[in-house]
Amino acid sequence: MSKTFVFGLFFLLVISCKGDKDQAIEEDTSSFEILTENWPKKTSPNSKTAEIIKDWEEFNALQIGLDAIYNVGNTEDLSLVLEDLIEKQKALEESEYPETFDKPQIKSRQKVFHTFILKTKGDLIYRVDSQKSVLEMIEAHNSMLNQMNSITSNTLDLKTLLEEE
Repeated sequence: MSKTFVFGLFFLLVISCKGDKDQAIEEDTSSFEILTENWPKKTSPNSKTAEIIKDWEEFNALQIGLDAIYNVGNTEDLSLVLEDLIEKQKALEESEYPETFDKPQIKSRQKVFHTFILKTKGDLIYRVDSQKSVLEMIEAHNSMLNQMNSITSNTLDLKTLLEEE
C-alpha cells in the first residue's frame, strides 16, 4: 500500500511539473519580440529648421540614432539602440546650440525625451512591456521637433511688439 502511494505521488509530481515548463517557456519567448509597425513615424523638420540644423552634427547623429529604433526586432536590439541614444543625447546636451534653438522650450523638451529614453531602458531592465514607453519616447522626440518647426515658422517679432507704446 505504501509503495503504491509513493509511486502515485511521484507520478503526480512528474505530471504537474511538466505542464508548467511548457507554459513558462511560451511566456518567456513571447516577450523578446518587438513589433514596430504600429509605432508613429518621427516628425521631419521643415525647410527652415533643416537649414539651421544641417551643420549641427550632434543633433543629426541623434536623428540617425532614432531611425535605428524602427529596425529593432527584439529586446536586445532595442537595448543597444537605447544605449546609443543615451550617448548621443548626452553629446547633444553638451553641444553648442544654434542661436535660434538655444531656448528653454527646446532644452526642456530634450530633457523630457531623455527621460523617456531612460524609462524605456528601465522597462527593459525590469522586463516590463516597453511598448508604451517607446511610444512616449517617440512622442517626446516629435514634440521637440514640432517646437523647433514652430520657432522657425513664427515670423512674429515679439521685441518689436513689446517696444511699441
